[in-house]
Amino acid sequence: MNDERILYIEANTGISGDMLVAALLDLGAPADRLRKVMDTLPVDGFEIIISRKKRAGIDVCDFEVRLDHEHENNDHDMEYLYGHLKSGSDLAACSAQTTHDSSGSGYSSDSGHVHAHSDDGGHSHRTMSDIRDILSKTEMTAGARSLALRIFGILARAEAQAHGVTEDEVHFHEVGAVDSIVDIVAAAVCVDELAPERVVISPLTEGTGTVRTQHGILPVPVPAVANIVADEGLILRQGFMQGEYVTPTGAAIVAAIRGDWRSEGTADAQNAQAVLYGTSKTNDCSPEQYTIEKVGIGGGKRAYDPPSMVRAMWLREVPAHSDSASDMCGEKHMTGGCGTGNKSGDTDGARICRLETDIDDSTGEELGRVMELCYSAGAREVHFTPIYMKKNRPAYELVVITDSELIERMEQILFKETTTIGIRRQWMDRTVLPRESVTVETPYGEMQAKKVTLPDGETRIYPEYESAVGLANKNGVALKDIMNC
Repeated sequence: MNDERILYIEANTGISGDMLVAALLDLGAPADRLRKVMDTLPVDGFEIIISRKKRAGIDVCDFEVRLDHEHENNDHDMEYLYGHLKSGSDLAACSAQTTHDSSGSGYSSDSGHVHAHSDDGGHSHRTMSDIRDILSKTEMTAGARSLALRIFGILARAEAQAHGVTEDEVHFHEVGAVDSIVDIVAAAVCVDELAPERVVISPLTEGTGTVRTQHGILPVPVPAVANIVADEGLILRQGFMQGEYVTPTGAAIVAAIRGDWRSEGTADAQNAQAVLYGTSKTNDCSPEQYTIEKVGIGGGKRAYDPPSMVRAMWLREVPAHSDSASDMCGEKHMTGGCGTGNKSGDTDGARICRLETDIDDSTGEELGRVMELCYSAGAREVHFTPIYMKKNRPAYELVVITDSELIERMEQILFKETTTIGIRRQWMDRTVLPRESVTVETPYGEMQAKKVTLPDGETRIYPEYESAVGLANKNGVALKDIMNC
């Protein structure tokens, strides 16, 4: 749908719950509506602060869940997180106060180190049933509630896998912390209020190294993030910076909004709706051409370099044939193809894709077979041209011109039948004359031909090669006699 507004979430420097909420608020999610929902959340010990801050000189929105003394945590204690403590006594003291949510989403505003609760203290562990009860008592829309439950469900599966228990046995100690509940509910409310027609998620850039957790020192990404990425089909991009940039909360939220939070139906219904909204797991792909209507940026809390920021953008796709579209069309971002190439009934402006690769170790016979296979699969044109590559190696440039829906099939043929390890794509606009298939009478019998109409109304007839060859063989005459009659 070319008129749809697309919500694009860019996580080039990581993602967490509070950063995403801040970006959505900056994009236009109503803060007053969010505050009203938070006033009804049956959880004590917090207030939300929405403000503006500078990150790397950029003005960003900051969403903070400020906890009272009883619920406060040490989420941003970088020495604890990365083990740079001065002594064992310092570690013991810090460990007595701080735990890390390696299994779910206990990320206070930016990630996952929450105040330790003793069994006889003021805070009990929460189960999924407790979470459902909290959400049922919160005055929020059905869509926001469904999305929040979906996020918690994703976290529950990740935590169950991390600890080798069933989802029913999961106790949300960290995930059930006040700040985590607020982050998740806030994200659900903001997304529901914005009501995007389609959601696209960029690859999530993760850091390197290890992080200290209540279970010991673990590699980044922590188990919960790794499980969510594997289960939900998210894409991680390895960054160069040291630290934990992707939190379980952030990963769970973007995994949830890629699907259908509007329906509480079956998995099949959700998957069908995800395809309808263009947010299925295989469709994290921004439009080839688009305008940006608005940008929102949310900043993180941890002292990272570069600073963590999430950017949310409203995009509107620009059709390839639009007057405002560029004459130069680039390759589709990440995966899949686009365009509206048709078969013989093409109209002016129809787009096609040129696939090309350079090959220096395939024989002419092998390339001939590739040509036959591509034509049989529906290619519009196939040719290979002699070239010289680096070090003066003789080679061939193999080109296949095809419609968008056949790109994957053509690439399968090229990868299977040649030695290439990479294929370039180039989208091309073209002007196509109206045409139709006709039958013409010749002195040698009926022949199939193509009738083409020029812009000035003139028509031309071009014999179909196969039909002309058949008549030549049948009548025992030269092919040129058939073609010229």
